[in-house]
Amino acid sequence: TDWMWTSYVIFTLSQSLMLAVSAAYYLTFTGVPGTATYYALIMTVYTWVAKGAWFSLGYPYSFIVVPMWIPLAILMDLAYWATKRNKHSLILIGGVLCGMSMSLFNMINLITIDDPLETAFKYPRTTLPPYMTPIEPQVGKFYDSPVALGAGASAVLTVTMTALGCKLTTW
Repeated sequence: TDWMWTSYVIFTLSQSLMLAVSAAYYLTFTGVPGTATYYALIMTVYTWVAKGAWFSLGYPYSFIVVPMWIPLAILMDLAYWATKRNKHSLILIGGVLCGMSMSLFNMINLITIDDPLETAFKYPRTTLPPYMTPIEPQVGKFYDSPVALGAGASAVLTVTMTALGCKLTTW
């Protein structure tokens, strides 16, 4: 369905936007490499709490995306630290590293989780035991795929998003 395709693109872009802008903002606001990773850790813990609540409602764990913010924030921190706190290098190097890695992680994430629409139609859950549940092949999943579109768009736009995060600290 069209809404599902759109949600993949929006998901990838929103993930990139949230991490790139906020991590760059906190990093340049404090000027201390490591702040971006700290921000990502806090966001990840919040996500785990929400994930636990969702799981406790009876939804499958495979329905929920695993956040990949910490390694991306580490890359931004490293770019900032290695270039001796150069904001322009953070934008170019950190933004590119973050954008391309986020795309890769999101593609892997979205391959491994269940389709939300399909999951919604499956409730109440089937009574088949896990070993009898058929596994659908993943062949061609990225052919004309919104996941690839979202990944590509976020890879391109994350540099701009990182620049916005730096600009929020009044440059």
